Amino acid sequence: MIKRLGTGLVVLWAAATASYLALLLAPGDTVDILIGDGADTPEIRAGIIAEWGLDRPEVVQYLAYLWRLLHGDLGRSYLLQRGVGEILATQLGPTAQLTLAAAATGVALAAVIAIVTAGRGRWLRGAASAAELVSVSVPPFLIGLVLLSVFSFTLGWFPVSGAQGPAALVLPALALGLPIAGVLGQVLRGGLEHALEQPFAVTARARGLTERALIARHALRHALIPAVTLAGWFTGTLLGGAVITEVLFGRPGLGQVAMQAVTGQDMPVVMAVVLLSAVVYVTISTLLDVAYRLIDPRIRA
Repeated sequence: MIKRLGTGLVVLWAAATASYLALLLAPGDTVDILIGDGADTPEIRAGIIAEWGLDRPEVVQYLAYLWRLLHGDLGRSYLLQRGVGEILATQLGPTAQLTLAAAATGVALAAVIAIVTAGRGRWLRGAASAAELVSVSVPPFLIGLVLLSVFSFTLGWFPVSGAQGPAALVLPALALGLPIAGVLGQVLRGGLEHALEQPFAVTARARGLTERALIARHALRHALIPAVTLAGWFTGTLLGGAVITEVLFGRPGLGQVAMQAVTGQDMPVVMAVVLLSAVVYVTISTLLDVAYRLIDPRIRA
């Protein structure tokens, strides 16, 4: 675990360095890039030079940048005239709510589909595979448009936009969660069918264990390892999909912040979003290592 944490720190350092190099290598003056579409006055320019140390050697600038990051200082948005950390903190809650709801939706649907169809008839598995293929192939924003058209505009069951109440979370969570359910459902079903053919399954059936009990007590645990491995993939799917989904459904969150930062050329916010994404990936990867050992005791040995 110490080695894994060390690797995670290296990844975070690489992400911070890459974002800083992107700032330096971008065409144009660094001060102009940091200002973006914000107000441009001599006082603001002097403040940027002092904050980023642009009057000092580049190596010193880079080390000062890393030092600020170590102390939690993500800089200042000169477009919004606020601290970047404050901006992200105010929008982190809605995005976390959306991504957790989407992940829970995707995992729950995948588990139900896999358990119901594993080892069943050819037609049932074929129908499930077709539905999974469609959910994986269609982009989340297109799923969101269809959901809005049917359940908001036509039936009026859910609000069109906003984040007021649980009802406003249903359609965005489905739009993000359905592609995850498609991939995880396929992997879980394949793992379950493989586990049900193993000798321990034959022994369990000989002892009188029902098929449902066999799946719940034994086979599902064996099928979880490849599914858990995909958690890193759907973390990226959620982070990337949240940007478009929040804009599509008019929800607040980091997706809206990232979109506004890119269109407004707010480079300090863009760099902070990159770093935050790297932190999420490293955290998920570390938790996956722990989960492997909890699911399969053979890995601990």
